[in-house]
Amino acid sequence: MSIRSLLFVPGARPERFDKAMAAGADRVCIDLEDAVPPDQKAAARAATLTWLAAQPAEAPVGLRINGLTTLDGLRDLVALADSGARPALLMLPKAGHAEELRIVRTILGDQTPPLWPIVESAGALKAAWDIAAAPGVEGVLFGGADYSADLGVTLEWEPLFLARSTLAAACANAGVELLDVPHIDVKDEAGLESGTHRIKAMGFTGRACIHPSQVATVNQAFLPTETEIAQARRVLEAFEAAAGAAALLDGKLIEAPVIRSAQRVLARAPLA
Repeated sequence: MSIRSLLFVPGARPERFDKAMAAGADRVCIDLEDAVPPDQKAAARAATLTWLAAQPAEAPVGLRINGLTTLDGLRDLVALADSGARPALLMLPKAGHAEELRIVRTILGDQTPPLWPIVESAGALKAAWDIAAAPGVEGVLFGGADYSADLGVTLEWEPLFLARSTLAAACANAGVELLDVPHIDVKDEAGLESGTHRIKAMGFTGRACIHPSQVATVNQAFLPTETEIAQARRVLEAFEAAAGAAALLDGKLIEAPVIRSAQRVLARAPLA
């Protein structure tokens, strides 16, 4: 099942790691980048990798290192290679081109976790198709805050529409997941819900969260409704009943794209 929700937790706050794991997110991601002040990077790196190394292999917790064009990012990568920690995913901020992902795979070798580059600049958006399709990539995160700063625009819907639609197409083409930027106002539940439904309609498969209170809303938004599930089942039943012949449902022709859409809906449906 795709990742609906990913909850960030600061790497400088190891006392929060276990609490984050209990918040109900599909993935937790310990952040060594933006959430850690420069003078705490080394301590956060050591505490995080020690904690990660003690987790079971199936633990749904990932790691966001610093950008690979920074000294801290290189230190993070080398420390990860030496630590024995195996996060469920490795998030790479400020990814500018697919070559950065090849470098990570070269250094980590067979122990490379699924990669999640973050597209958060105009230049990275231009390279989004290559980044999304690079070997080892499981999904992409849209870094909307940095992207909006790069363009000198606000985090409103209209200025970010082109970036979101471009990433949705690039990730669909590559067959990888796509998470949206967190909703930064943790008290705005209505805005979180409405915005999450909008990105779902664009083709996003999930959303990052910055507070445990956001997780349930995001998870629910990415579940298909009972109406959608019932319709998907009707589509597949009509298709199977036709035994390969042309099928109609409610006067509409059921073609391959309709079948794939119905299958995606049922794949996201909760188990009975």
